[in-house]
Amino acid sequence: MKVFIDQDACIGCGVCENLCPDVYRMNDEGKAEAVAPETDAPCAQDAADSCPVQAITVEE
Repeated sequence: MKVFIDQDACIGCGVCENLCPDVYRMNDEGKAEAVAPETDAPCAQDAADSCPVQAITVEE
């Protein structure tokens, strides 16, 4: 899977990092970024589904 994060849409809530810290982290600007943009972690999709502003896209 490939993970993409729309930095403009991200509100920095941290849900993705809390659900899947192996794939997501908050950067110095308080926005989410993918530390593992290519992953097979099932939590990557869970985090994308839980994003309140749909800033995360996961492609197979």
